[in-house]
Amino acid sequence: MPQPKKVAPVSKKPEGVSKKAPQPFALVRGMRDILPSDQYYWRKCFEVAQGLCDAYGVDRVETPVLEESGLFVRGVGKQTDIVEKEMFSFETTGGEHVTLRPEGTAGISRAYIHHGMLNLSQPVKLWYWSQFFRHEKPQSGRYRQFWQYGVEIIGESDAVVDAQLALMAWRFLKDLGIDAVVRINSIGTAESRANYKSALAAYFRPKRSRLSEDDKKRLLKNPLRLLDSKEPGMAELKAEAPQIVDWLDETSKNHFMRVLEYLDEVGVPYQLDPFLVRGLDYYTQTVFELYDTNETEETAQSALGGGGRYDGLMEILGGRPTPAAGFALGIDRVVSRLKSMPHEQQEKKVDVFVAQLGEAGRKRALALFEEFRLAGIKAAEAFAKNSIKTQMETANRCGARWAIIVGQKEVLDGTAIIRDMDAGTQEIVDGRKVVHEIQKKMAITE
Repeated sequence: MPQPKKVAPVSKKPEGVSKKAPQPFALVRGMRDILPSDQYYWRKCFEVAQGLCDAYGVDRVETPVLEESGLFVRGVGKQTDIVEKEMFSFETTGGEHVTLRPEGTAGISRAYIHHGMLNLSQPVKLWYWSQFFRHEKPQSGRYRQFWQYGVEIIGESDAVVDAQLALMAWRFLKDLGIDAVVRINSIGTAESRANYKSALAAYFRPKRSRLSEDDKKRLLKNPLRLLDSKEPGMAELKAEAPQIVDWLDETSKNHFMRVLEYLDEVGVPYQLDPFLVRGLDYYTQTVFELYDTNETEETAQSALGGGGRYDGLMEILGGRPTPAAGFALGIDRVVSRLKSMPHEQQEKKVDVFVAQLGEAGRKRALALFEEFRLAGIKAAEAFAKNSIKTQMETANRCGARWAIIVGQKEVLDGTAIIRDMDAGTQEIVDGRKVVHEIQKKMAITE
């Protein structure tokens, strides 16, 4: 006779003991939320960027957030901090090695080659407003997921392109109310740079004991990167280091002088920085960064953006030799600067506020709101609120010039009430002509 199966006793939770509530999720380190209260600044930056690019005939482009890891290893440089320490790279289930893009130029260059843009009228002018990812230490205005506005001009080697890009980057900040200065240098051709690296290595070798571990690696692998180091004590060591301008070939010197002459012509303020090299391997000739002239001493070393020429990148990535230059500005840092400036955020202004009373009034107000939207009139509402007092308070906060009030009586009469929010007066109008009446009032007040 089969034995009955043993059944585990059901444990009973003691009375009065409640299930532990789930804990809320925190932000991943280095990530951020861009809240509605910040959108005014972000929208302002985007509008300035778009207007500037429209004026200069630059077309927008967007590349994938995921690219083959080799694109950045080969394009940005195997021995750069980005590739060695900061890339978010992983292998997909299909065995592909991919990376969340850490910068924009390599992806734009890949797209230029991939889509045969060499066959278009040159130069090709492209701009982007994109998110990028770097696994670096989060700081004020710097996140692991960040936004950049960038412009690339591909297919032209003339010095006027370098100057125009520096002008556009400076003008973007100027139009936002930020007084900036362009720090600029030339790092010459690959040949002149190789000679300079040898001189730089010879200068730093006797001082090796005073270098950090990271800078010792830079000395061994790429001495030029020492000039970009922010390690303690490096400013003092760099002060007596050889300057690359003394190693430039005549072509590079002439190119750089023409860039400076163009900047003088358009009145862009700049400072010569003999130790500016930028942190990416693809740069040649002109390099520049932009700094806020009103920054505090603690943040004065934080560039708002930068760029330069990269004539050899297309060939490195498998394309034909093609001259190119570009810049990128860190929007997170620019927005942080805008928020710290002594001005108040402008409130979102609307023309009319549509208020309602009762279910019939709410239905008519809903349709009326759509009529205003289709007519291009900025309207606001609080349809979920029943109290007219609460709705009028909302209308005041919105800065509405007029309030449209529709209740049960107005629906039956086929009318609506227009209240002048400044004067406190109101009038009854034909419900079918509300939009027309507001348009007339707007024409009078403009």
